[in-house]
Amino acid sequence: MKEIKHIQPIIPVDTYTIPALEEAVPAGFPSPAQDHQGEGIDLNRELIKHPASTFCARVSGNSMRDCGIDDGDLLIIDKSLTPREGSVAVCFVDGEFTLKRISIRRDGIWLVPANPQYPELHVTEDSNFQVWGIVSYVVKAL
Repeated sequence: MKEIKHIQPIIPVDTYTIPALEEAVPAGFPSPAQDHQGEGIDLNRELIKHPASTFCARVSGNSMRDCGIDDGDLLIIDKSLTPREGSVAVCFVDGEFTLKRISIRRDGIWLVPANPQYPELHVTEDSNFQVWGIVSYVVKAL
């Protein structure tokens, strides 16, 4: 079940601004090219809403591949967010971390993978279970 490795706090000490285009990039029909550079984007401010409760970790495994989270992706995890139906969460279950989508059903909480090759996990009263944090962003290489 180990799918998370090397959870580390994020300590945004410096501002590092990356140049950004002035307009959004169309993902539909092409638009005329413009050579306009707008204000930069500070990734700390963009990705880290609650610095004291935000951590990062790399994904290990492919149980969440069908929702776009792949082996090696970097997760931004916010421990201050409230778990909700459908949240992608880093959970601690019986001594191990796992990354799954939360499903709240009549018979309890289920941890649902996004890959049919993996089983759903039913959280029972006997489980040592904690929602450790909610994934707020996934950073991936293309």
